Amino acid sequence: MTEFDGLPVLRSPVAIAAFEGWNDAADASTAAVEHLEQVWQARQITELDPEDFYDFQVSRPTITMADGETRRVEWPTTKFMVASPEGTERDVVLIRGIEPSMRWRTFCEQILEVCHNLEVNRVVLLGALLADVPYTRPLPISGSASDKDAVERYQLIPTRYDGPTGIVGVLQESCNKADVDALSFWVHVPHYANNPPCPKATQALLHRVEEVLDLPVPMADLAEEAAEWEQRVRSAAEQDAELGEYVRELEERVGDAGIEPLTGDEIAQEFEKYLRRRGGPAGPGPGPGPTAGSW
Repeated sequence: MTEFDGLPVLRSPVAIAAFEGWNDAADASTAAVEHLEQVWQARQITELDPEDFYDFQVSRPTITMADGETRRVEWPTTKFMVASPEGTERDVVLIRGIEPSMRWRTFCEQILEVCHNLEVNRVVLLGALLADVPYTRPLPISGSASDKDAVERYQLIPTRYDGPTGIVGVLQESCNKADVDALSFWVHVPHYANNPPCPKATQALLHRVEEVLDLPVPMADLAEEAAEWEQRVRSAAEQDAELGEYVRELEERVGDAGIEPLTGDEIAQEFEKYLRRRGGPAGPGPGPGPTAGSW
């Protein structure tokens, strides 16, 4: 692990974290953190040593070549960036990485060690899951918090899910055990339009970040991208009668309080039916990563 001597002294920092992989449908959550890195001109302060946490045959390093010479090998890891947004008296620690292949508890301990050294007072975890939601409506946000008042304050949709989880769920439990204030937001990505990127989902997460920080996030370009994404899905639904009918059913379900959300298995079954009707292969489900409630 990188030695953390010389870390900067920050102003009432809040950490925002997202991880590639199972927790990141359509890359929506890591795209949110990456967006913050760019608009707030964040600077890297440290990273975890990847040797202990990643299978490099699964998450391979990348290499940069120039004139036939190796310039740099970039290793998969988790990086810590610091941003100092204008208009606030606090700093923001941005944590972005890849879900580890092994030693998850040690991984979480090391993340919390960095947060402790930086005197982070809250950790906000971002995730994205596949769900049966209409693309035409605001994408729902579910989540949880160590503080019950925060659940009401941010109007989080609670979950009663029991089952496999990802590094976001494990890290949140680690925060709770360490008495670190932790809050998670999960955006629901339409499973029939899950190819990355999904700027509408990323934008939904960033709006929640704005609420937590009480600070506006520049999103003009992202808003345009979200509108273009929605138009592409609309065009696909107009050209595919069965997809269009399915979206209308989802819209009606959203407006009917008496209809319970589908489980992850039910979403997978619906998606398989949709693929079979179109003559495509009926695979194991809507793709990698969690489905609604499976986090």
